[in-house]
Amino acid sequence: MKSEFVVSSARPETFPTGRLPEIAFLGRSNVGKSSLINALTGQKGLAFTSNTPGRTQTINFYRIEDAFYFVDLPGYGYARVPPGYQAAWKKLIETYFETRETLRLSCLILDARRAWMDKDLELKRWLEYRGRPYLVIATKTDKLNQSEQEHGLRAIRQEGVEPLPFSAASGRGVRELWQAITKTLQPR
Repeated sequence: MKSEFVVSSARPETFPTGRLPEIAFLGRSNVGKSSLINALTGQKGLAFTSNTPGRTQTINFYRIEDAFYFVDLPGYGYARVPPGYQAAWKKLIETYFETRETLRLSCLILDARRAWMDKDLELKRWLEYRGRPYLVIATKTDKLNQSEQEHGLRAIRQEGVEPLPFSAASGRGVRELWQAITKTLQPR
């Protein structure tokens, strides 16, 4: 699969121009956004991964097959940065969601071990209020036994959504996520 990093944007004026559709990936710091993008594209080092939460501090755009973008948004949550940085990230992310007419789908990523946290619910409600289509993805399922997985997925379902179980390590959910993305990218 042809995938390439295009730009890392800290300001809206540096977002790519053009009409290619976009699939956004968002979630808490250290939830596995970059690993998920790498698993989907089959390129281990395309999106930078780190054990340190909060490394993604800009909006990163990756062009896929010259047909659409994957968009990796800064994580929220544990990032140990001054409050001013977090406020700037929040404004940047809000500007992205409010202005990108090419955004087709937001992938709200949750850690299956933690389910919903306050900021996840806030983001879910914000997407719903804005009428932005989204899909909930439960990552890190490989770190749980069957009983723990069921418990985590059941906790996510309590918010009225059906999560897509995903593991970058095992590849679980890659095909299903591609099916959802492909369906979203169909001409309207």
